[in-house]
Amino acid sequence: MSKPLEGIKIIDFTHVQAGPACTQLLAWFGADVIKVERPGSGDVTRSQLRDIPDADALYFTMLNSNKRSLTLDTKTPEGKEVLEKLVKESDVLVENFAPGALDRMGFTWERLNELNPKLIVASVKGFSDGHHYDDLKVYENVAQCAGGAASTTGFWDGPPTVSAAALGDSNTGMHLAIGILTALIGRGQTGRGQKVAVSMQDSVINLCRVKLRDQQRLDRVGYLEEYPQYPHGEFSDVVPRGGNAGGGGQPGWVLKCKGWETDPNAYIYFTIQGHAWEPICRALGKPEWISDPNYATAQARQPHIFDIFATIEEWLADKTKYEAVDILRKFDIPCAPVLSMKEIANDPSLRASGTIVEVPHKERGSYLTVGSPIKFSGLKPEITGSPLLGEHTDEILAELGYSKDQIANLHSSRSV
Repeated sequence: MSKPLEGIKIIDFTHVQAGPACTQLLAWFGADVIKVERPGSGDVTRSQLRDIPDADALYFTMLNSNKRSLTLDTKTPEGKEVLEKLVKESDVLVENFAPGALDRMGFTWERLNELNPKLIVASVKGFSDGHHYDDLKVYENVAQCAGGAASTTGFWDGPPTVSAAALGDSNTGMHLAIGILTALIGRGQTGRGQKVAVSMQDSVINLCRVKLRDQQRLDRVGYLEEYPQYPHGEFSDVVPRGGNAGGGGQPGWVLKCKGWETDPNAYIYFTIQGHAWEPICRALGKPEWISDPNYATAQARQPHIFDIFATIEEWLADKTKYEAVDILRKFDIPCAPVLSMKEIANDPSLRASGTIVEVPHKERGSYLTVGSPIKFSGLKPEITGSPLLGEHTDEILAELGYSKDQIANLHSSRSV
């Protein structure tokens, strides 16, 4: 099966998570992604959080599948020459260096554009160019805080809380992948490449737009009726932390199920949507609530919302989270079990759909990784293991026209 991005060559100058998440996605869809790494060490995540001594860490393998690895020292004249040849033959260069690093390497935008006017240069940044923090080093949790996510996450009587989801890193990578694909389509129209940049702060803000919505509503009316603080609590002038509230106008909460005393994930998320109120009442054995004026409308229910959740928890007390969801879904009630990562790893549906895949690795044996979250009717991405450091160096050099003797000289000069 042909893949949509076959024939697209990408120089992957990224490391850690945001950039590699972007280029891995493009590799899944057929792009030839050449990961350029420092000889002898490579991407820092190869050795971070290792679970097997002297083998690439899962941190690396789960973000770099379907790629080829080229080791290259761009500080040497020979290394620069290799990179120049690679640039001339590539479609995209992706980087997440510190500001100015490419320029100091001698590969300014002007130089890259001179070498290959069709090249798209895509960058991950912490903050957008011109931002007063644009020289600040940014990691995942820094981005979550700077993007507004942390200030609105957690409980109202506790500190700001970061999410386990990679809102700053992988989320930024997904945004950059969209930018690269857009630029490739644009190049088909103009014949020229361009610069594409995505900042981690901007990407987090994009996912927090409903909280920016709430800030404007709060500024106007002084309260937010779908938050747990309404109507009995007080609001300040900023969007509060709402615990496990739905946030979309549909009251929801995490509720205990059978076994919660010993299982930290024996919970379900239960949402009370307006159109589902009657089925909820029937499922709970509370038909009298359907017409009770204290419960009949969303506005009437809000002052009693935690009493309603307490009643639902009583109903859940003798049911596991799976049993509860199996009952509630028959009533078309929005809910889900709180799944642990162990449960996700072993979920047969996720295995069958290709969302969780097991892939071989030359050093580790097989390992689990996340497959493509995007499903196609005419494409099923094949997920392959991540490359060993420098595994494809000679192969790529030969493709660039280097002879065996020239490749040997590059190795002897420690340029590759």
